[in-house]
Amino acid sequence: MSVKFDTNETAPSVEKWLREAKEDVMAEDRGMYLLHNGVVRISPKEYVREGKGPKTGVETLAFSYNGEKVLEAIDETGRMKGITHIRVWLNKGSLKVGDDIMYVLVGGDIRPNVVEGLMYLVGRIKNECVTEIEEMSNIE
Repeated sequence: MSVKFDTNETAPSVEKWLREAKEDVMAEDRGMYLLHNGVVRISPKEYVREGKGPKTGVETLAFSYNGEKVLEAIDETGRMKGITHIRVWLNKGSLKVGDDIMYVLVGGDIRPNVVEGLMYLVGRIKNECVTEIEEMSNIE
C-alpha cells in the first residue's frame, strides 16, 4: 500500500504524482487511477446543492482541515477492497474563485473498487475533516 498526505503549501504536480504511482513496486497490480481536483466556484454551496440562497457569489473561501481526521480517512480507505495507492493534498487559508481546494488520487485493481474508494475518501474529507466558510459578494 502506498499512502501519502502532502502538507506542502503549493499545489502538487498531478503528472508527477501519477509518474511516481506508476513507478511504485505495487503498480503492476493497479489497473486504474482516479483523481479528484476540488476547485473554489463562484456559486455558493447551498445554492448548488439545494437551489437555495440569495443571488450572491463566493468571493473567498476560508478553508482549513484537521490533519488527524484526514489521516484516519486515508487509513480507512486504504483498507477497502482493491485500493493500493492513495495520495492527498489539501490547501488552506483564504482561497479565491478558481483556486485548488484539494487533490485526491486513488489507485487500485479495478474500476468499481477505485470509484468506490475515491467517492468514500472525498466524502469523508469533505464531511468530516475540513471547514469551509464561504464569504459572499453581491453579483447583481
